[in-house]
Amino acid sequence: MLPRDTNDLLPVKTIPRHFSPVYEASAEDFIRVFGQEGDNHFEIGRPLDMDVPVCINLERLVERSNGIFGKSGTGKSFLTRLLLCGCMYANIASNLIFDMHSEYGWESSAEGGAFVKGLRQLFGDDVLIYSLDAETSRRRNVSVDAEIVLGLNQIEVEDVRPLQDELNLSSTAAESSYLLFDRFKERWLSELLAMDGETLKEFAEDSGAHAGALSALKRKLEQVARQGFVQENATFSAIDQMIDALANGRHVVLEFGKYRYPLAYMLVANIVTRRIHRRWVRQTETYQSSKNKADKPRQLMITIEEAHKFLNPANARQTIFGEIAREMRKYSVTLLVVDQRPSSIDSEVMSQLGTRITALLNDDKDIDSVFAGVSGGSGLKAVLASLDTKQQALILGHAVPMPVVVRTRAYDEAFYRAIGRMVEYTPQAREQARIHADELFG
Repeated sequence: MLPRDTNDLLPVKTIPRHFSPVYEASAEDFIRVFGQEGDNHFEIGRPLDMDVPVCINLERLVERSNGIFGKSGTGKSFLTRLLLCGCMYANIASNLIFDMHSEYGWESSAEGGAFVKGLRQLFGDDVLIYSLDAETSRRRNVSVDAEIVLGLNQIEVEDVRPLQDELNLSSTAAESSYLLFDRFKERWLSELLAMDGETLKEFAEDSGAHAGALSALKRKLEQVARQGFVQENATFSAIDQMIDALANGRHVVLEFGKYRYPLAYMLVANIVTRRIHRRWVRQTETYQSSKNKADKPRQLMITIEEAHKFLNPANARQTIFGEIAREMRKYSVTLLVVDQRPSSIDSEVMSQLGTRITALLNDDKDIDSVFAGVSGGSGLKAVLASLDTKQQALILGHAVPMPVVVRTRAYDEAFYRAIGRMVEYTPQAREQARIHADELFG
């Protein structure tokens, strides 16, 4: 069905007619369909039975939110690193990575005991590392650009609502937080934690709240106040510094150190992302008003692991991540969701994912979720079930012209050298070299 005399690739609407000639795909055909590495195309892997690069279109990738799925041990973290490296080398988006297990910023161990390089080692000062636990990061010989501290005054009601399951909060107790905010504004949490039994009872009588629900809310939120990175009051200076770096084209890895558990991860990710959301919406509105390209916000991709905790059906309509997945494309913010249980993610969010890169999944509900809303998805389920447990993935969606199974690119010394060469010859690198030469020689 492919025209032999034109480069215009159109979607195939029907099968070839009877007795049509059949051609074996050549390397030139793959390049014609998937593009050639360079500029906005990046090699993600090679077909299982051919040694030909398969590229994804990075510009189309960052236009929408995307997903990386696969059961534990199938290499989701390596796939994520590959995509992040591609986006960074092409300089088409800033990246914020919530690094729950300290895998992306600096070197980390892989299966078999080998160590793999982090993004800071590959891209230098273009990648900044922030940490909730700078001491643990330094013990790993990681140079931390800033330590993040949160104040009780920075925690909003909307940051607590998604923690209902983690804190075992009833809906009545969670709703009581709004009554506290109405009375005390940004001091609502510190005022609640300072209340004794009598004060709680008085507030309940004055506001119409349930005293038992208020008491339960206080007891549960004391877990938040006891986190080592939380203090009574804090400024947004470090977070604003991080957001400024993202707006100016740099990349940020936020490490959690010893706080690698869902409560800390969800709380911090919500607070940081909510502030980013406000900044990007405001800047987009400025751009729409001025129509000056200089006012347009920088494209931003936010990477979250354990995505179902933010995007399950109960939370997707309340959390800032659900809003980004549904609406933030027009504000130049997208998500890269990484998860082993796609069936736990809200179906509306799944339908908004532009590109899905899926390693082996065994659960039928997870497989059905990956192909929900995909034309011809039923025929691809058998393909997904046949993948090996390592270094194989099915790619489909907005960033590739057709679904394809690949042997994923190895994240090894050869890849490091290739990235080094690509970084050296990117447009921004050449411009920096020109500026440096002008400074030296005039």
